[in-house]
Amino acid sequence: MCLAIPGKVESISGEGDPLTRMGKINFGGILKEASLAYVPEVKVGDYVIVHVGFALSRVDEDEAHKVFGYLKQMEELAELEDDETKPSPRRDQP
Repeated sequence: MCLAIPGKVESISGEGDPLTRMGKINFGGILKEASLAYVPEVKVGDYVIVHVGFALSRVDEDEAHKVFGYLKQMEELAELEDDETKPSPRRDQP
């Protein structure tokens, strides 16, 4: 299942060009990079909703923590961890 999940912006790179602006996003201890092109107003410390590598909007910190709680109950955060530890598929295999 694909979900848009909240994360906290830990750092931002590519400040010179809004289209290539990227953020290091913390999803409850799991760090991933996401494009910030759709949310040019976001700054370090803000919470954003991220879907397939793109931050789509800002979200309130309290709301983000509620969603984290729901995801932990559903064990959906494990999916993020699995993505980090899964080996990449080999290109020479069908």
